Amino acid sequence: MGGDRIGAAAAGTWKLGDLAVNRMGFGAMRLTGSAAFDLGTPSDRERSIAVLRRAVELGVNHIDTAAFYFSRLRSANELINRALAPYPDDLVVATKVGPGRDPSGEWLPFARPDQLRGQVEENLRQLGRDHLDLVYLRQPGLDSIAEHFGALAELREAGLVRHLGISNIRPAHLAQAQAIAPVVSVQNRYGVGATRSRELLRTCGEQGIAFAPFYAIAGDGREAGASGTDQEEVLAVARAHGATPAQVRLAWTLRQGPHVLSIPGTGDPDHLAENVAAAALLLTDEDMARLDALTEAA
Repeated sequence: MGGDRIGAAAAGTWKLGDLAVNRMGFGAMRLTGSAAFDLGTPSDRERSIAVLRRAVELGVNHIDTAAFYFSRLRSANELINRALAPYPDDLVVATKVGPGRDPSGEWLPFARPDQLRGQVEENLRQLGRDHLDLVYLRQPGLDSIAEHFGALAELREAGLVRHLGISNIRPAHLAQAQAIAPVVSVQNRYGVGATRSRELLRTCGEQGIAFAPFYAIAGDGREAGASGTDQEEVLAVARAHGATPAQVRLAWTLRQGPHVLSIPGTGDPDHLAENVAAAALLLTDEDMARLDALTEAA
């Protein structure tokens, strides 16, 4: 299907608290290279900056990032700052705290609640902002996130953070967080063939909370990126629409509910245009049934 002329608004909008965003957004993880955690060959700086600027031109007004998205010589946050500051009034930049890496790229122990302010301030410095639009607590499997989320709620009250989200969670974590402060968005792995968070997605829709799946294209490829091959069912739907398999996966994700946000990432201008064009790809009920069956068989 076509790419360059189709804008992110084609999939409609959703509100993150009081911030309206187009449902087709952009994930910054791959701006720094093949993956944010690859300390080998850095990405081309000017190309990454051009991708960010083109994303905004195509109507993207929701960018997902993190201070721990960096590779050798490249930081996703600093690329965003360089490309887009002064920021458009309608641009929402979401970031994540909890995980952290030292300057050599090694992972640090998960942040204590009293360390989260420092991580928020690190994102503020790198992005050149005096407040963050949306901060997710991305947690590694804690039984309770109450203490950590409470620390972020205090930063929200202090004006450093506007809205809060949670990432990589179980359903019980949403209730824990909601008892402390409003949650405007949840990020969990979700996509064709990977729907373990289906009940959580439904709960978010019932509560008016956004659901922003990660790895919706890459699937099992995860940080390493999608493999370039795909299941025959996905390929068949793609052929029927003159689309790419990635576009089919993104369109399927957007059909999961009006509260579902898409945040595909790329450092390639052509892939960016293709991803954004998926906002206008209308899958038939037959297509959805075929892909749903694949999911249920996974």
